[in-house]
Amino acid sequence: MARQSLSRALVTASWLAEAVRAGRVGAGLRVLDASWYPPKERNARQEFKERHIPGASFFDIEECRDKSSPYDFMLPSESHFADYVGGLGVSNDTHVVVYDGDEVGTFYAPRAWWMFRAFGHKEVSVLNGGFKNWVKEGYPVTAEVTQPTPAVFKARLNRALVKTFDEMVQNVSSLKFQVVDSRPEGRFRGTELDQGLESGHIPGAVNIPFHSFLSETGHEKSIEEIQEIFREKKVDLSKPLTATCRKGVTACQIALAAFLCGKRDVAVYDGSWSEWFHRAPPHYKVSEVKRSK
Repeated sequence: MARQSLSRALVTASWLAEAVRAGRVGAGLRVLDASWYPPKERNARQEFKERHIPGASFFDIEECRDKSSPYDFMLPSESHFADYVGGLGVSNDTHVVVYDGDEVGTFYAPRAWWMFRAFGHKEVSVLNGGFKNWVKEGYPVTAEVTQPTPAVFKARLNRALVKTFDEMVQNVSSLKFQVVDSRPEGRFRGTELDQGLESGHIPGAVNIPFHSFLSETGHEKSIEEIQEIFREKKVDLSKPLTATCRKGVTACQIALAAFLCGKRDVAVYDGSWSEWFHRAPPHYKVSEVKRSK
């Protein structure tokens, strides 16, 4: 039973295709495309207009964020999130399935999954394998845009799932929780730039690149494989854990992977390296590259 409820964090393409075929997409089941790409590379909203899963709506992470923050994609307020997802037809009783079109299989969808959970919504799942595999397996796509009936969503932020800069600073000395960084090894070590920023990591953090949890096809690896990855990195899933990355996106892959193993309480450092680089003192930025300052 536990395995069954935990696996609800993922749904298969065949399950979702049957739900689409049976006409179950509606007030009780909403499908959201949470794709985002660097503007010069791809246009997520335009691609959605051209083809998406039938009945899906576009979850625009550029709109559903704290626009007053100097850092990318920080969580919006409770009222902002509630109004935004309510406009997409999501109520507190809706089962939400999120996906994205990234070539790795799943990239931004876990961020949307974590956002819903952070605001108290439990019935939210990620489409395993993403849109890439939905198309590859021959399931239907459409250019028809659905206009969902607005719903009332009440959001309450679960602060246990979100870490602030101050909490991360305190943890450097207190070591109250483990920290896992999901960025590529070069950025974690400081040997390559992190999207224009000097790179490195928070003292004490462990590096598990997010793609470690994905198979070659872009699906989540098995629970046994995921558990072994954590064990190899000496991450104890029975103890408090916080995930971080560049801007709080791929960190959510860590939270999802741990959730699949039964750990539901992984927090995400929302500001991640974007905030840490700009606010932390120099001796709190671990890097193999000598800095000029």
